[in-house]
Amino acid sequence: MNTQEIFQNTILPWLKTGGVEILLVIIGVFIIKKFGSLVVENIVRRSVPADAYMREEDEQAREDTLIQILDGIIAVLVWVIAFMMILSSLGVNIAPLLAGAGLIGVAVGFGAQYLVRDIITGLFIILENQYRVGDVISLDGTSGTVERVTLRTTILRDMDGVVHHIPNGEIKITSNKSRDWARVNLVVGVGYNEDIDKVEMVVNRVGQELADDPEWSDKIVEAPAFLRVDKLNDSSVDIRILGKTMPNDQWAVTGELRRRLKKAFDKETIEIPYPHRVVYTQK
Repeated sequence: MNTQEIFQNTILPWLKTGGVEILLVIIGVFIIKKFGSLVVENIVRRSVPADAYMREEDEQAREDTLIQILDGIIAVLVWVIAFMMILSSLGVNIAPLLAGAGLIGVAVGFGAQYLVRDIITGLFIILENQYRVGDVISLDGTSGTVERVTLRTTILRDMDGVVHHIPNGEIKITSNKSRDWARVNLVVGVGYNEDIDKVEMVVNRVGQELADDPEWSDKIVEAPAFLRVDKLNDSSVDIRILGKTMPNDQWAVTGELRRRLKKAFDKETIEIPYPHRVVYTQK
């Protein structure tokens, strides 16, 4: 049997039946992938909430990351289904293959359940914009600056320079210390002999001067001000001072406020008490 007879008697009949079916499956895969990508992009662009404090490029990158992840998931599912359909059209009995794949899937599922949990949690972290690179956060008591966020882990660097790799699936509580705005929350003790009205006036004046300083004005949203007498201690009256700052600037502003309050209290002869210890000796 020559090549022409093989083509006419074997290949051509198959092309008219199974070949056409396989061709339709492949065309269907590309159509579904293309249509699915458009649907996913449209849904992500519309449904992901915008962050007023995020740059437009960062917002675009976050949405692109989500689109890429969802596109990849859809592509894997579509090609797996298409592969099964092609095998079936070729006359291969896929029932044992499906059964074997099911057993393998169960075995892998037990081993990879923590990995899947990490990835799903990471997807929601990115989707909900819980935190991003550069934010100062605390994850279940571990605090630091976010250096990298992936689908599987979050990488933090603390004040000592130590790098922490935290699986996303292990995160229970996320505290973002630099989201939208931050707060100066300072408690200062003064002596019982001091006039609280005078202390309030000095605190408010120093806070407003700090907010009006060109070097600090772009870091402060609301000037630090006297809030209340917070506590009556054994040797001091504690006053609480509150203010608003830009994200990540609360520590620098608080430090500068302490420095200026110390100078102002010294100038106004307002006492900042400190513990005293009296020792009695017997002769």
